[in-house]
Amino acid sequence: MDKTYILDNNLITRYVIGDLDSNERIQVEEAFVTHPELKDELNRIESSLEALAIDNAIDAPAKVKDDLLSAIKSKSEVKTIALPKSNALRPYLNIAASLAILLTASTVYLFTQLNATKDQLEVVETENVELNNDIDALHNSLEEASKWYALVNNPNVAKYILKGNDLMPEAKVISYVNDTDKSVVINTAYLPKLDDDHDYQMWADVEGVMIDMGVINTETEMLAMTYIDHAESLNITIEPAGGNDHPTVSKLITNIYL
Repeated sequence: MDKTYILDNNLITRYVIGDLDSNERIQVEEAFVTHPELKDELNRIESSLEALAIDNAIDAPAKVKDDLLSAIKSKSEVKTIALPKSNALRPYLNIAASLAILLTASTVYLFTQLNATKDQLEVVETENVELNNDIDALHNSLEEASKWYALVNNPNVAKYILKGNDLMPEAKVISYVNDTDKSVVINTAYLPKLDDDHDYQMWADVEGVMIDMGVINTETEMLAMTYIDHAESLNITIEPAGGNDHPTVSKLITNIYL
């Protein structure tokens, strides 16, 4: 049995805690003689286990100490008490080492289980947050849809469809005008996207004068525009990004008379 085999298989620790059979013990003890470094390792392990046993020792009751002192005083001569040999400690060291190994294994297992449980809780918490966000978004969408449904089905609302002209035949805008509540809402879903340098802008014609109703944000499907009293027509042009103070007539894509 060579030194490498002994070290790789922790035979010295098993020797100390009495976990080897008689044949293995004999071979390990022979190796101690052949390899002094193995003997040093034996001393190190025994010292570590003795320290562990001392750290976990339980103090004797105070009465034992008092009885011992009384017995010493009653004797006229001092008796020498032989200390147990180091081998006598081995059963206790075996118990301490076994308890330490069991405690370590239990701690590792519990720590692993705790981490797994924490990971599961984090996943559940994340899923709950996402679910709550989805519920909030759905609730907001429902409220928004209910609001627009009530608006377009209001008996005071007039619906106008602005179809694209030759400049942009695919364009279409649905406009809802409520002269009672003085509101205008348009549906931009059928307006083609423009480049970043241009925007759609809506105008109301009042006695030949084009009045700005606002820049159209095509990212919003249902969009409230500025209501203009006495409007005779609704018009949409393509303007520089951010809007213009007067309409570019050559960029008129759709209009409708009211």
